[in-house]
Amino acid sequence: MSMADTGEPDIAAQLEAASTAQERFQIMYSVLRDRISMLVYPPGTQLSEEVLAGEFGISRSPLRKALQILEADGLLLSQQGIGTLVTDVDLNELAQVYQLRMEMNELTGRLSPADVDFRLAALFDTMRQRAEDLRVAPERQAFARLNIDFFHAFQQLTDNQPLRDVSEKLFYQTCRIWLTLIPSTNLSREVEIFCQEIFAITDAVAIGDIEAAAHIRRAHLSMGLKRLTSMKDAKDAPV
Repeated sequence: MSMADTGEPDIAAQLEAASTAQERFQIMYSVLRDRISMLVYPPGTQLSEEVLAGEFGISRSPLRKALQILEADGLLLSQQGIGTLVTDVDLNELAQVYQLRMEMNELTGRLSPADVDFRLAALFDTMRQRAEDLRVAPERQAFARLNIDFFHAFQQLTDNQPLRDVSEKLFYQTCRIWLTLIPSTNLSREVEIFCQEIFAITDAVAIGDIEAAAHIRRAHLSMGLKRLTSMKDAKDAPV
């Protein structure tokens, strides 16, 4: 798949327009993390600094910082003599991360919950409309995209920055599991469950009940982990 096929904006142009080194780093980091999360770079993919530097129109030095942070996040692995590889996703290894995410989601409703203003309500209304569209035409990549975008919308329900930072790191460690485990026969069902979660949380946000939204999110994470475990067991079962 070429990068043009992913619907990405012109990354080189964005980097050229960036005014600071930190802004350029954030663009590279976010783009690479997104590609890993959407399985544009599946587990085991070898990333070439030379190829990426050429695509982004930059030298290798600033690119290395983004790759190093992604490795610290657990998304990449550097191996001597092999290069930089996208890590695999193993539900057994990440189950405890998922459990921690559940507990942290409840904190969203208690630690500096955000005031629901027009902008925040409109953001969740947009999430609801996208969920309605996905419900009509379930599609794997659109499901994954909405999962990521809804996470970032949910992040805005708390003003506690440390909570947001840790939650983001944990989310990106686990979000690829859905794309790797959901069989095609289960996709419509998973889309329906996810859409119901979005509808319920949006209703809670609309009345300013952030604590209720957080409890709904935690409950769906718990049920999601149970379903993922069942999917993995079915996938691993001998034929």
